[in-house]
Formats: sequence, structure tokens, C-alpha cells
Amino acid sequence: MSSHHIVRDDQEPALIIANGAACDPELLGQLLEWSPLVIVLDSAIERVIELGIKVDVLLGDFDRGFDPEIYRTSQYPIEIVHTEDQEKTDLEKACDYLVERKIPAVNVVWATGKRADHTITNLTNIVRHRDSLKIVILDDHSKIFLLPRKFEKWYTAKTPISLIPIGVVNGITSHNLKYELQNDTLTMGYRTGSSNSVEKDGLVTITHQEGDLLIMECFD
Repeated sequence: MSSHHIVRDDQEPALIIANGAACDPELLGQLLEWSPLVIVLDSAIERVIELGIKVDVLLGDFDRGFDPEIYRTSQYPIEIVHTEDQEKTDLEKACDYLVERKIPAVNVVWATGKRADHTITNLTNIVRHRDSLKIVILDDHSKIFLLPRKFEKWYTAKTPISLIPIGVVNGITSHNLKYELQNDTLTMGYRTGSSNSVEKDGLVTITHQEGDLLIMECFD
């Protein structure tokens, strides 16, 4: 796989490669093409190197017993960021790094699949950076991101969409979904908006008054 290309520095979304299930090479290649900055979590570096990807930042606590300095030459001019905080996941720390660099958006791959606890944590942690970083998690089957209070987007009919509340989300109203919401409340673990779909070609509108609401655009 070819290395990424810098398009417009810090204007296109950065890319974080975590250590979950690998995505399709075509998807990864598309994201690399438009990413000015590629961050790899330490647990994934060997898998990434095998794909021939140029890494800009290697980040983690490096608690797996390998020396990150061995990549100084092959990935020059790589930046190695040692983050020891055990209260946060490496993905959270990578997002913190982007906030410090004032990069406004990031795509994340290899963050789902494999261990279910890692997948759940990665998805729910999107909300931690709601005010400072736009995070989109992608895999071969879905695209997941946090909704603003009012969301509008054009979709084709029958596009599968799920709404995932983080905690309790109040005052949800939708337009152009098969199962409409009218000032409804969704609660994680009790009532969610999974397996909905777009009713007809056109604009979908989703608004909510309180809480953190994720949308999952599904590709199946």
C-alpha cells in the first residue's frame, strides 16, 4: 500500500489507525490519500509497517516490551509520543494529541471488531471531545459520528441508519426515516434507535434537545 499524500496541511482530517479488526485496503487507501497526518497506536505499528504505510506519529505507552526508537530510520521523520496515562486509552490520548495540535477533525480505522470491550469504549469515547474534535469511526460496514443538535444530510432510500444514545438523549425528532421519532427519548440499554432506515431519497433531518447521540450509517 502506498504512503499517504499531504493535501492541505491540517485542513483535511487526520487519520488514526488503532488495533482492532483491519478494514478493507481500498477504504484505508482512500483515507490515507486525503490525510495530512497519520497517527498509529503502538499496538498496531507492526501491522501497519507490513502494509508499507508511512507513519507520521507513533503514540502509546509502549508497555508491550518493544523499543519505538527502531522506527526512527525506516519511518523518518516520525514523531514518537510516549503517553503514560493509564486512566485513558491510547485512542483517547491520540485524540488529546490532535486537540493540542489544533487539528479539528479525524477519521479513525481499526477501532472496531476484535475485543468487544475495546469497540464499545472506542465508540462511547467519541463524546469526550465533542467540543474540540470531530471524530468519525469507520469500518467496512459502518460510519459512526456524533450528531449536532440539528443534523441534515441527503440519503438514498432504504439506507440503513441506527441512532445510538450515550446515556439518555431527550427530545429527539426525525424526518424522512421509516420509524420516525417525535420528541422521543432514547436510553442506552433500554431503548435505542437501531435498525432504522431512510424512507425515500432526500434530506434526513434529526434534531435532539439534550444528551449525546451517535449516528451509524450502515453499508450492508
